[in-house]
Amino acid sequence: MIAIQTEDVDIGNLVTTAKRHGTGAIVVFDGIVRDDNICEMELEAYGEVAVPELEKIASEAKSIFNLLSVDIIHRIGRLTIGENILVIVVGAVHRKEAYEGSRFIIEAIKAGVPIWKKELCKDGDRWVPGEHPHGCGPRK
Repeated sequence: MIAIQTEDVDIGNLVTTAKRHGTGAIVVFDGIVRDDNICEMELEAYGEVAVPELEKIASEAKSIFNLLSVDIIHRIGRLTIGENILVIVVGAVHRKEAYEGSRFIIEAIKAGVPIWKKELCKDGDRWVPGEHPHGCGPRK
């Protein structure tokens, strides 16, 4: 499953689905809203571009690391501290490929998928500078 959604993610279901014949390792990355003196976080995505980019990243990771399964779910909307932002579940025959594939996916997402985070604080809001050329916030 590759998705951008407002709903929370059923990580347990993703893990269960990834346990298919031949799978010897599953790596779960769960990025959550951390308490960095913020109240909430608001996430926006350019979905028409972001979803195909996530699909491309998943396909590349499967090919490069011989992965058996890849799920990437990125949430958007207003999230509170402790909520899931990004869940990546990778299944592979061996742990090395699963770990390396998961790392590849998160770094590729950070480098080039048009998703933006705004921290909502008591003293105001601020866009989180991105690691990609899309800037630090959506253009309105």
